[in-house]
Amino acid sequence: MQDWQRSVIYQIYPKSFHSHAGNPTGDLLGVVAKLDYLHWLGVDCLWITPFLRSPQRDNGYDISDYYAIDPSYGTMADCELLIAEAGKRGIKLMLDIVVNHTSIEHEWFQQARSSLDNPYRDFYIWRDQPNNWESKFGGSAWEYEAQTGQYFLHLFDHTQADLNWDNPNVRAEVFKMMRFWRDKGVGGFRLDVINLISKPADFPEDNSDGRRFYTDGPNVHDYLQQMHREVFEGHDLINVGEMSSTSLEHCIRYSRPQSKELSMTFNFHHLKVDYPNLQKWIRADFDFLQLKRILSDWQTGMQAGGGWNALFWCNHDQPRVVSRFGHDGEHRVVSAKMLGTALHFLQGTPFVYQGEELGMTNPSFDHIDQYRDVETLNIHRLQRNAGVSDADNMAAIMQKSRDNGRTPMHWNAEPNAGFSVAEPWISVPANAAQINVASQLDDPDSVLHHYRQLIALRRSEALMSDGVYRQLLPEHLQIWAYVREGNGERLLVLNNFYGTACEVELPEQVISPAMTQRLLISNYPDNPPRTRQVFLRPFESLVLHLTDH
Repeated sequence: MQDWQRSVIYQIYPKSFHSHAGNPTGDLLGVVAKLDYLHWLGVDCLWITPFLRSPQRDNGYDISDYYAIDPSYGTMADCELLIAEAGKRGIKLMLDIVVNHTSIEHEWFQQARSSLDNPYRDFYIWRDQPNNWESKFGGSAWEYEAQTGQYFLHLFDHTQADLNWDNPNVRAEVFKMMRFWRDKGVGGFRLDVINLISKPADFPEDNSDGRRFYTDGPNVHDYLQQMHREVFEGHDLINVGEMSSTSLEHCIRYSRPQSKELSMTFNFHHLKVDYPNLQKWIRADFDFLQLKRILSDWQTGMQAGGGWNALFWCNHDQPRVVSRFGHDGEHRVVSAKMLGTALHFLQGTPFVYQGEELGMTNPSFDHIDQYRDVETLNIHRLQRNAGVSDADNMAAIMQKSRDNGRTPMHWNAEPNAGFSVAEPWISVPANAAQINVASQLDDPDSVLHHYRQLIALRRSEALMSDGVYRQLLPEHLQIWAYVREGNGERLLVLNNFYGTACEVELPEQVISPAMTQRLLISNYPDNPPRTRQVFLRPFESLVLHLTDH
């Protein structure tokens, strides 16, 4: 086992984490100020979303200079201090970089748009006529550039131009940049939408949005293997690939050690179970059986193929999980703990997104003026123009917007939740006075202490990393039950995903009076010994270590 296979990674969205300078947005020194908290929590690595120079059209995922810190976050000296101070606490820093596309303000693009024969012209993808591919943010994936009379490809916002990875000069520049940051001391990279970097040369189209042609494209594995040779090989780096609309088979290839590509992969299939007919912008309940089935398929598939999962419920692009798959009212605490337990006992490397360890909820913003996210604002306009009612439009946005996960971190009950003395760039949720770090540090029964216990268990319980996953009761409409087993031992993980109690009967070979029971973790205070007939209270979750006599 590699160290990162027994690690827990904490994701920071620096714009909303903490402002050391007292500005509307967070900064790198704000992260430095909270390192002791993160060390106490027990995390091994920090994934910090992009803080490189950017016009911030897409909150930093539109990079205009790969070698400079965006002034809103601080200076290169601040970054070096963060790397050093985190290292003193045994914490690595994972740099989030975007190499599928750049901002159109990047010097490469400015050169490329200046003339048809500019040396940088082939750094991007141009056509005389667009095909029917659609942007993931809505509308056409092609933007007309008047100065040279051609269209450039942008799979995301029209200010984010896709790089041409078929050009070896692009690859050389990207790898050079990554070595720069490696030598600065970063402990790894999170690679944004990395499986989209290879596009088919003929740009085919059909009656779809085009994603099936460029997802896991024709040369993507070759390019990642080259990246491994030129950047990762011989260095102790964690490399996580964000995979858009990917397949299990490709993720096995990306993450199995013999491929020499990446350490692990993010996939998002389990976070589309509340997309009816794969339509995101419709308010809908989640499909629990589908959620279990997808997560279980990826557990068994990646295990069989030798791949490795990045485990997560939340990130800067997703709603808060306690509002999504739990209960953000009276059962918030127990459901947040249950969701943490259900995820952390899977095989893979768990990621904790800032505030998840507190059970932070969606903010329930009910007016479009409260949102800042470019995708949300675009969808609101497109849906309105398509005749969707304001009520339905806002109901979907309140549930699905990326801004649900981007509100400021709740540090205490002071004004602005202790995030900054200035009015934050986006509003603080009304429940920050009740849900915050300061109040939970002093409460041993809090969500925060539960997450700290989960993180500690990953180091002490080997089965969490290397035990074989086996699902139990796959068709049960309320319970997700599974075991992780090996060498005559097993972890029995039981999770009630609903606010009503129920009783289940487990197979005799899973638990019997002949086995020694040890309770590892639970979200209720009283936990009698369990038998095959298990009664679970609302959102109850527990893990038993079972040993054959």
